[in-house]
Amino acid sequence: MNLSKNISIPNKKAKFEYAFLEEYSAGMVLTGTEIKSIRQGKVSMSDAYCIFNSGELFVKNLNVAKYEMGTHYNHEPLRDRKLLLNKRELKKLNAKLTDKGLTIVPTRLFINESGFVKLEIALAKGKKLYDKRESIKEKDVSRDRSRDL
Repeated sequence: MNLSKNISIPNKKAKFEYAFLEEYSAGMVLTGTEIKSIRQGKVSMSDAYCIFNSGELFVKNLNVAKYEMGTHYNHEPLRDRKLLLNKRELKKLNAKLTDKGLTIVPTRLFINESGFVKLEIALAKGKKLYDKRESIKEKDVSRDRSRDL
């Protein structure tokens, strides 16, 4: 059982699929078994996205696996979780979402120095196919360079 405080779970799929315009760090409303499962690193963010619901920002499809030692109080793995940002940031993000092709995606889940779970989210625009090819080429070149050293 690894309860390390150095948890940092990136969303690799989001980096490949989207170009990030602005990044924010948001807190999350969690239950007790969720935080225990996150500290064990049992999170999948591949299909996660953020959506506004009556002026509040929620993350959907963030899969936090059930806590093994949890009883009947265990959480629902794919429930919607509320994100905590200040009003100014929420208004700014909501206004930007009206632009065509913009969305909010989670990029990284981490535990800060105080022990709180934070979710980095980004205002993002979807990449075109040629942009994705460029990303693959850059990754291959950097891998080849590291092998040569």
